[in-house]
Parts: sequence; C-alpha cells; structure tokens
Amino acid sequence: MSPLEDGFSRRFYYLRLSVTDVCNFRCTYCLPDGYRPDGRKSFLSQEEIRRVVAGFAAMGTRKVRLTGGEPSLRRDFTQIIETVANTPGIEKVAMTTNGYRLKERAQEWFDAGLTALNVSVDSLDPRQFHQITGENKLAEVMEGIEAVLAAGFKSVKINAVLLKGLNDRQLGAFLAWIKDKPIELRFIELMQTGEMDSLFRDHHTSGELIKQQLLGDGWVQQLRGQDDGPAQVFMHPQSRGGVGLIMPYSKDFCAGCNRLRVSSVGKLHLCLFGDNGVELRDLLSADAQQDELQQRIRHALTGKVATHRLHEGNAGMTPHLASIGG
Repeated sequence: MSPLEDGFSRRFYYLRLSVTDVCNFRCTYCLPDGYRPDGRKSFLSQEEIRRVVAGFAAMGTRKVRLTGGEPSLRRDFTQIIETVANTPGIEKVAMTTNGYRLKERAQEWFDAGLTALNVSVDSLDPRQFHQITGENKLAEVMEGIEAVLAAGFKSVKINAVLLKGLNDRQLGAFLAWIKDKPIELRFIELMQTGEMDSLFRDHHTSGELIKQQLLGDGWVQQLRGQDDGPAQVFMHPQSRGGVGLIMPYSKDFCAGCNRLRVSSVGKLHLCLFGDNGVELRDLLSADAQQDELQQRIRHALTGKVATHRLHEGNAGMTPHLASIGG
C-alpha cells in the first residue's frame, strides 16, 4: 500500500497519539491554572488505540509518540506501550513526559517496548523550575532521567521551552550538563495558542539566537532522518550530548512536515494549529472497519494546507498544547 502523502508531496511516517489530556503540572506556557476538565471525557481504549495505530502502520507509519497531557497518568499506560510496540510495522515507540514517574517506571516501560523518551525540563534551577511548572519536583525528575539512562534507552531527549527573561540564559548550564551524557537537549520556541496571548508577547524569543551561538562555538548541524521530528540538530566533537532547536516561526518550517496527530478522544489533526479535527472514533469499534478508516485518513490529507498561520497570530482552534498532545 502506498504511504500517506498530502498534496505537497509530504509523506507521513510519524504519528503523535495523545492518550489523555489530563496533566498534573501547571506549566505557564500550557496549563497555568492546572487541568480543567471539560465534561467527563472518555479517552481512547486500548482496543481503539490498537486499531488506529494498526491503520496508520498499514499506510507506512513507523514511529508513534505517546503524548498527553501527561500520558503516564493512565493506569494502563504500560499496556498501551505493549499494544503499540507489538503492532506490525511500528519500529519506534516514544513518549513525551513531565518525568514525575520516571524513577519508578523507566525500566518497566523499556521492557514493555518503549524505545525513546522526551522529558520536559524547562530549567536546571530548582526555584525557576518550580516557577515555570508549578511543581517543586526538579530533583525527582533528574533522578528519573538517571533511571532512564540506566534502563538502556538509546534515545533520550530533554525538552525546554524557551522563555525570555526566565530560562533563555541557561544555555551554558544545559551544555555543561549534557557534555558527558548521551542526551539531546531540545530548545522549543514558545508558540502562541488561544489561551496564551499575553505570555507569548512577554516571553517569546527566537531560537535563531541559540543557533548562531552554537555554530560560532563549533557545533555542526546534522542531517534530518525520515521519521525525525522538526528539530534542527547540532553536535560537537567534545560533547556526548547534542542540541536540537524547534523553531516554528522559521522560514519553511512546515516544508518538512512528516507527522500527524490523533487526540485522546479519537480526532485526527492535520496540524497542531489547525482549525478542526476529523472524527475517527466511529471507525475504531471493529477490525473490519480498517479499510474505511484508512480511506478517511487519506481523504483528510487532501485538505492539509502548506503551512500554519502563526506568523499572522493565528493559532487555529488549539486552546493550549495539552489539548491535542503538543
């Protein structure tokens, strides 16, 4: 079967699958007031997850990232990892986490089939970490990262959202920390969403400043893999760790798009900043619906636009990043 492709010849090998929109942190750039339930939601079941992943895998998807909210808040999260990892065609199973359960669960998740982890660490300073996340848990998260390295994960990334006036001056501290660790540090530009207009105006800063500093200090940009995310990655001969920059406001950011998103309630989102989603859940109740599921996904891709409209201050219908998995 031919791989998923849109009208701009972009092929999609990477699925970001949200399993919950619940989160126990209160990050300023995402959920500053904490998680606020919008009615009583029924998140995708393990069987529904199995069917939607199987549908994507049959059309060429090789990598699935489990996201939230905080995905580990699901009691059946280990079983979800196993379900996705055992799907024919899926080669990589990743997750993005705030790290609060890593210390206890890293080995369990690795054994279940998880191959890669992204952990959010927005500051190495405990007080600033608390200020940004609303939780005084930096020590626990750092212990969890050590547990991840000990468990045998080959791909470990640290996500830090760039915030002007807060953590944008910590590059040196971060680089010193990863110098002897096989970790990719990823700085993510703050993105404007429906509920974050004032925060964006006060704290947005461009990753281009860090890029120029890295290049000036001898870091070398790497080639991007077929199922890699959008980061521009840099390595240095004197550092085991690397640096990735995600800059959604940079020129041609969307040209290399290779990922689609399914929300925790079963909607397909063609872009993090799109205006609406395509319902898939009605086709996840039986294996016999696989052909129809794949046809709906392919048809939806015909409506994928060339680029987001963030430059115009238009974040689509996304109220906050936890709503469809970031």
